[in-house]
Amino acid sequence: MLTGLAGCGVFSPDDLALDGLHECSKAELGDIGADPPGVPPNVPVTIAFHCGSLDVPLDHGLLPGPKTDGHLRLQVSVADNKDAPRGVLVWLVGGPGEPGVPLTADITSGFDPAVLRDYRLVFISGRGTGQNALRCPALQEGVGDSDFAVPPPGSVQACARAIGESRRFYGTADTVADLDLVRQALGVEKLSLDGASYGSFVAERYAITYPDRVNRLVLDSVVPHDGFDMLNFAGFARTAEVLGTVCKETGCTTDPAKDLSELVARRHDGVELLDTISGLSSGHPDLGGVPAALHSAVLGDPTLLDAMVAQGKKDAAATAEQLSQGLHTAAICQDMPGPWGEADTPVTGRVAAAGVAVSRLPDTAFYPFDRDTALGNGQIVACEQWPATPIVRFAPGRDLPPVPVLVLAGDHDLNTPLSDARAEVSRARLGRLVIIPGSGHITQDHANGAAGREAVRQFLSS
Repeated sequence: MLTGLAGCGVFSPDDLALDGLHECSKAELGDIGADPPGVPPNVPVTIAFHCGSLDVPLDHGLLPGPKTDGHLRLQVSVADNKDAPRGVLVWLVGGPGEPGVPLTADITSGFDPAVLRDYRLVFISGRGTGQNALRCPALQEGVGDSDFAVPPPGSVQACARAIGESRRFYGTADTVADLDLVRQALGVEKLSLDGASYGSFVAERYAITYPDRVNRLVLDSVVPHDGFDMLNFAGFARTAEVLGTVCKETGCTTDPAKDLSELVARRHDGVELLDTISGLSSGHPDLGGVPAALHSAVLGDPTLLDAMVAQGKKDAAATAEQLSQGLHTAAICQDMPGPWGEADTPVTGRVAAAGVAVSRLPDTAFYPFDRDTALGNGQIVACEQWPATPIVRFAPGRDLPPVPVLVLAGDHDLNTPLSDARAEVSRARLGRLVIIPGSGHITQDHANGAAGREAVRQFLSS
């Protein structure tokens, strides 16, 4: 338990429509994560939480036809300051596939005490995550928490078979409906939402679905609410830009994007290099050694680069409880349109449709990678194989509701390109974009320094 900060009002379990409410144990709230060298350590935050579960229907009735019976239990952690003057702030974690409750201690430790007094902080372990993770052993072992690693042969189909027909209930529309049930259980009319990475996507979709039920939004490392491009063109272009920036910062005299392009053509391992370099921008960016490693490999010595690739694969290892690759694949493939259309498109023809989309573009669209990297990255390969699944359709082209919106982007983030943040803020009438210099993916991560968290403090306190 994190203890000590006085709430505004005495907490009682009767105040919440959650089952099994109890004072959270330290194990339930998770550890405060270690920080990279040179970053001031996280400090324990003195605030008390209660933990419980919320019973939600497996099927919210969002698809046509008779409802499927069944229920799921979502784990929830709720700060005890029930009378927080500015209401409830739900922190939505990324993935998709990460559970929120075990990250309570670490994320809470980054908030300013004034925010923790003004808002009642809530975390949710969404459907298919944490204790209730969708488990796909071969896919989990082969991919871990990577976005781009190629799934082992047969693992995607095996995962879909293991989940069964209920896979259609693990898209973001169902997560949004769950979130509104959490709101009702908390007994509040509106929520403020702080979403990071995929959590930003959930926040955006919730705000568009229930525009009268949100107070304000923090969108950190944005996934656009109309979805991202599985072929990753924006990510390719951003890689060249960021590597150029890193070269200037480190005083290198080479052209890292050109070196990368030459290596991709020579080694035919664009997906591995994309996965490795993107992974080095997660949290505190560790890209400083990349230009030298690329240039050494071009000159014939790949030792440094191969070591980076090997370490990246090792770092991507994750259990289903940490990040369910089953939930990750189900949500991505059912939420994000591919070159073939939506997830209810027959599997036959998807590979051909992707090939046609790529063939229409010039080589420069893929620089510093290549066509094979676009067609071979793990996201598109997995979704080409994911069985045709009914989906809850989301009409594209809509704006966020007219509430205050803070969009945060790290200028070294290669996982969610800056162009996506710019596009999303253009859809927010009351939106503001703050670019955090030197930050990687998830600017509020303590390892990225104080600037992102300070921007959030000012926004939430305004």
